[in-house]
Amino acid sequence: MKKTSTRLADGRELIYYDSRDDAVRDAEDRRPLPHGETLSELRHDPVLDEWVVVAAHRQGRIYHPPADECPLCPSRDGRLSEIPEPDYEVVVFENRFPSLATHPHPEQVRATPPHVIRPAAGRCEVVCFTPDHDASFADLTPRQVATVLEAWTDRTAELSALPGVEQVFCFENRGAEIGVTLGHPHGQIYAYPFVTPRTERMTAAAAAHRRETGRNLFEDQLAAERVSGERIVVAGEHWTAFVPFAAHWPYEVHLYPNRRVRDLLALNDDERAEFTHVYLDLLRRFDLLFTAEEPGQEGSTGGAVNRTPYIAAWHQAPVRHGAGAREGADELALHMELFTIRRTVGKLKFLAGSESGMDVFINDVAPENAARRLREVKP
Repeated sequence: MKKTSTRLADGRELIYYDSRDDAVRDAEDRRPLPHGETLSELRHDPVLDEWVVVAAHRQGRIYHPPADECPLCPSRDGRLSEIPEPDYEVVVFENRFPSLATHPHPEQVRATPPHVIRPAAGRCEVVCFTPDHDASFADLTPRQVATVLEAWTDRTAELSALPGVEQVFCFENRGAEIGVTLGHPHGQIYAYPFVTPRTERMTAAAAAHRRETGRNLFEDQLAAERVSGERIVVAGEHWTAFVPFAAHWPYEVHLYPNRRVRDLLALNDDERAEFTHVYLDLLRRFDLLFTAEEPGQEGSTGGAVNRTPYIAAWHQAPVRHGAGAREGADELALHMELFTIRRTVGKLKFLAGSESGMDVFINDVAPENAARRLREVKP
């Protein structure tokens, strides 16, 4: 893989990832962009002991532009975009409207107990998976997915080395129902200055499981699913995809490497190669979930593929591990969580009173039925 780093007109970093060593990326950003100012701050919620990011400047970000004004398409035919080159394979660049600030204002630090404010130091990046505006991740070839995986891995390494970064999160939101404001196939990477609440809970659960059983929680989870087989969707030599026993979402799949590793950097060549096929298989199954073939449903799509809105989230261990890490951090296992907010044809799973008010999920589909349905729809 060839990596080429450059700067956009306003000073933000942009990185090209190419599978060819002879790729030349020397186009300059010719837009008259002013240097932006990020006014994000972290506010501590003392009741839940969580950090909330307040990023009021993001209200002005680009919202559902027409396809011929997409900022993630290559710069062609006189139209200048975020990517100066007329073509690309995979591109990563600093978000123009980031939630976290690469260079925060130090005067934002203040504390008037119980209220505490910190600078929202961190980094937010955009990952463009393909130059094809009308494609989706599921349309990529295994070779293209391999390049995306290399980009995710490289960014995890680079961002983990930044001062103050505690966790790196690679993810993709797809679909207007999810809240996506740019239709071009892309994902994001957040480098947080704290360990996220979800990971804190996983860490605590893994530490408790180790104390009680002497074993690793994630290894036990995966082993139990592989023995049962009832909720397995795809099983490979190096990866297993399954609907979790207590799935929160109607259609939710967790994808684990069969060998426990803490982050993307630890994957070996065989695991990387198989991931490209298993992940594409999963995404294509998701796109076939809500077609006319779904039994007992009205609102037929005539058998056509109806692209499913989803969130795909990589869970990696916090940056700090070993001596000085919080208890349970070394127990965490790399895995992907893929889920959709759609529960059936034309109907969404809304997070209402119980979910939003009390964080207690109520699932409309039995996990075993969801797994069976995902096995039935074959790409």
